[in-house]
Amino acid sequence: MFLSEFISYLTLEKNYSAHTVKAYQKDILEFVEFCKSVYDVDDIDSVEYALVRNWIVVLAEKQINNRTINRKISSLKAYYKFLQKIGVSEVSPLSKHKALKTSKKIEIPFSEHEMKRVLSEIEYTADFEGVRDELLIHVLYVTGMRRAEIISLKVADVDFANMTIKVFGKRSKERFVPMLLETKEKFKVYLENRSALANIKDDAFMFLTMSGNKLYETLVYRLIKKYFREVSSKVKTSPHILRHTFATHLLNKGADLNAVKELLGHSSLASTQVYTHNSIAELKKVHANAHPRGNKK
Repeated sequence: MFLSEFISYLTLEKNYSAHTVKAYQKDILEFVEFCKSVYDVDDIDSVEYALVRNWIVVLAEKQINNRTINRKISSLKAYYKFLQKIGVSEVSPLSKHKALKTSKKIEIPFSEHEMKRVLSEIEYTADFEGVRDELLIHVLYVTGMRRAEIISLKVADVDFANMTIKVFGKRSKERFVPMLLETKEKFKVYLENRSALANIKDDAFMFLTMSGNKLYETLVYRLIKKYFREVSSKVKTSPHILRHTFATHLLNKGADLNAVKELLGHSSLASTQVYTHNSIAELKKVHANAHPRGNKK
């Protein structure tokens, strides 16, 4: 089995994040365990599709949803494609596999009213953590950054002179996002509080914990839930919903889809188009109000 080589390939050549690589490894090892326990097969490099199909059936019987099953099979597909790339095998057992059908996942963005409340009406504490939390939510909303991107943001990435923020996205793809004047002022207030921390351990990174360490993903998630539950009744409140909100609000105000694509750091327009469904209601209003026959009964 060439799992260690595959992991190195994902890390060094594909530049996948540690989180993504870990997910691939977990999915593949889960299939390895299935093959060992059910079929007494130690090496998955030359298995038939029938084993994969039976694994899918077992996953479905465990009531694992189709979206998750598709992700697991996608990990396997990538592994077998790698085996072809290095000449270990000629044909992938998944060459003719078709993904399971999934329902369209619609995520509801925060409204402009909810964003106004969380940024203007909540009384954040005046200490380091309060200033940091307010800036974090503000930056996520006005830049559309991913959670991993804002965690990895460094002090040197924020250019006050040119009013831009350098963001390193998926596969280390670099992009520059414009900075608002309000954002600049909030950054300066935060940096003053940050410099007063007693023991800064990860000095290069912009957002830190109270103990001076780099911010981590679960903390960002908890902070978003903490503040948005005060202003929103939505079941799902996460950093990704803020990214979704950023894109939707720009499109609602008439922003060009290609421009939003660049701001989000998407490699294809298809990725950005998933955000357009929330703009349809706004487009209907514009159409009805602007078209000469829009007010006709």
